[in-house]
Amino acid sequence: MGTANEEIELKFLCEPADLDALLAAAEGVDDSAADLSATYFDTPERRLRELGAGLRIRQEPKGRLQTLKAGAGLRRQEDETPVEGDLPDPEHAALRELIGPEEVARLEPLFTVKVHRRKRLLSRDDAQVELAVDQGEVRAGRRKTTICEVELELKAGAPAALFALARELFEVAPLYLSFETKADQGFALADGGRSAKRHDQPDLKRGMSAAAAFQAIARSALAQIAANGLILRGADSPEALHQLRVAARRLRSAMTTFKPLIADDRREPLKDELKWLAGACDEARNLDVFIDETYRPAAQGAAAIHGLADLGQALETARGSAHAHARGAVASTRFRALLLELYAWIETGAWLDALEEGGGTAEDFAAKALSRRRRKLEKKGADLMELSDEARHQARIQAKKLRYGAEAFRPLLKDKTARRLIKKTKKLQEALGALNDAVSAEALLTGLALEGAALYAAGHLAGELQARRADHLKAAERAWAALSKTDDAW
Repeated sequence: MGTANEEIELKFLCEPADLDALLAAAEGVDDSAADLSATYFDTPERRLRELGAGLRIRQEPKGRLQTLKAGAGLRRQEDETPVEGDLPDPEHAALRELIGPEEVARLEPLFTVKVHRRKRLLSRDDAQVELAVDQGEVRAGRRKTTICEVELELKAGAPAALFALARELFEVAPLYLSFETKADQGFALADGGRSAKRHDQPDLKRGMSAAAAFQAIARSALAQIAANGLILRGADSPEALHQLRVAARRLRSAMTTFKPLIADDRREPLKDELKWLAGACDEARNLDVFIDETYRPAAQGAAAIHGLADLGQALETARGSAHAHARGAVASTRFRALLLELYAWIETGAWLDALEEGGGTAEDFAAKALSRRRRKLEKKGADLMELSDEARHQARIQAKKLRYGAEAFRPLLKDKTARRLIKKTKKLQEALGALNDAVSAEALLTGLALEGAALYAAGHLAGELQARRADHLKAAERAWAALSKTDDAW
């Protein structure tokens, strides 16, 4: 018979060299250590992973235990049952309910995780917290990678105690908040390595509270930031940088959309820090876009442009510096603190205490919020063709916010109409973005302080961008007209 529990925990990545100092700073009782070995299972099509779940059989000191975990964020559902053999129990009720008996029969082993676990029980602020330190490796076929994690699991008391303890440990060693499970790491290894994490659709359901909807949207964005930060700390990745920047902007947009519910004294400082993070990536992203979409097509074209090679060298030098700056930001103490404080605010912030009945239903809130977003876009984009570059840029920002909101709330909307609205809004955003890119390119090239042949080539490319301005304006006009005819999806 299985046992179902709710697991409330924080997870951090750390360096092996810091483990002794962390354990020394976290005095507790019931110290224990054990070597643990687990095999993880899924169907060939990764059905469990698709549902945000993980299944393992782990050899523990007292025997084999089959564990099914599901959910995301601070609270996860955990269902455990003892097993005798090496394969999952086909009668495990929670597993059969999740994917059905036919899929249970198709489960196969994919990777193994072996760790040495040290843990102890700590008392903090009338709460009991279990500290676990895992060090070991994940293996998938011939591939392997190391693990070094610190987990804080709430055994009794309020979740705020987890964050209070985490802040203490932050003073001892550089810890990076992580939303990756060991299953996530195993799947990445089995599939050939980590790739940049894109936006996941938050798990929103009709009838849930508006507060719960915000938490789901914010957790999704925060997990995207953390995952791409991990990639960038290990290697340069233009796509991971782009996805991290997008996630920071999505979260800022959500914090604006939900302002009527979450306007406590922490919202604005945290929004400012997210602006800093996105800004640390701006130059690198602008250079990536210009090189990929303007410079390289010109370099590969038939026309010989004087000084183009010199310009390319200057662009690559600037891009290297800009990416180094962005990677430095995500490796900084400021970044680590931002992730922890954002998560603490999302899960335990004062705004939660001020709400009555969770702020109403998510679908009612979505309808009102998206209506406001659309009205703001219509106001900013009125007389679109006559606007200044800056005014059109502001209209693009409103289009982006409407799209982000519609994408986040999509499970609560009329599906076909929502897809159409998102598609039309994206078209407008892209057309206005092309116009803004031409303006940004001029500022970018001016900032390179070019001379001689490189300056000549830069002027040539800037002229080509300006020559396409009329086409982009017409595309924006068409996109605006198409969006204007699109019904509301709420």
